[in-house]
Amino acid sequence: MIEWLTSHLPPQLREKALDYLVLTRMDRPIGALLLLWPTWWALWLAAGGFPPLGIFVIFTVGVFLMRSAGCVMNDYADRHLDPQVARTAGRPIACGRVQPREALLLFTVLLLLAFGLVLLTNAMTIKLAFVGAALAALYPFSKRYTQLPQVVLGATFGWSIPMAFAAVSQKLPPLAWLLFLGNVLWSTIYDTEYAMVDREDDIRAGAKSTAILFGEDDRMILGVLMVSFVLTMALVGHRAGLNWPYWLGLLGSSALFGLQQWTTRKREPAACLTAFRQNNWVGLLLWAGMAIALVMQ
Repeated sequence: MIEWLTSHLPPQLREKALDYLVLTRMDRPIGALLLLWPTWWALWLAAGGFPPLGIFVIFTVGVFLMRSAGCVMNDYADRHLDPQVARTAGRPIACGRVQPREALLLFTVLLLLAFGLVLLTNAMTIKLAFVGAALAALYPFSKRYTQLPQVVLGATFGWSIPMAFAAVSQKLPPLAWLLFLGNVLWSTIYDTEYAMVDREDDIRAGAKSTAILFGEDDRMILGVLMVSFVLTMALVGHRAGLNWPYWLGLLGSSALFGLQQWTTRKREPAACLTAFRQNNWVGLLLWAGMAIALVMQ
């Protein structure tokens, strides 16, 4: 896909364009999808069905812009750490193909584009957007000062939820914050699985993560978080009055959590990465069940 996007560019621009696309993780869309699903959960619940088309487009495009901006800032913050980790040593900033000042400029452009979209909504959403931008800028540095960067990621990714409710209804009901809590739990689950891939390298490099904090109790704690997430999403379904398609989606998501526990049983890095990727289907099943249930109401 990326090769196709850059195939028509002059040779001198093609290499730089490829570096920028890799820097923004356009070659790895799963991160955007993990942000997209909770955004769509919120849009559908706030609207009681398919959201207004304009709001839908704004938030869907905004997801990809903000995810890309977050990746750029993450690599900028980790420019001295990434070369010490095998999986990230080849990233554009880490190996010198993109200069730090270029990354900051790209981050600013992406943030301005996203903010331009927010300006098409309402005053409440615009105010909330400033909090979201601050979280996106601060998250990459959290692994230096806290053992819980995965929780910070959950708040960052989940901030689209109150923004979506504000954009659709100009209200922040308890359901929005319950959904936000669910996303924080879910993000902590999948990003801990992701951090388990690099745990040994992160320890040597001095980075912090919940994978390091949880240690040998990681899978047990993940199990507690998984149960907590399922219960939270059950409360979401109950409060929203969703019928059987949603509960079927929640059941499927629970089964996927069981599969993740089995997949990570030996804590092999490749298996942990597989478990992380399985969360895309968790988000999709919940959204599909939610959307169908709302149509049937």
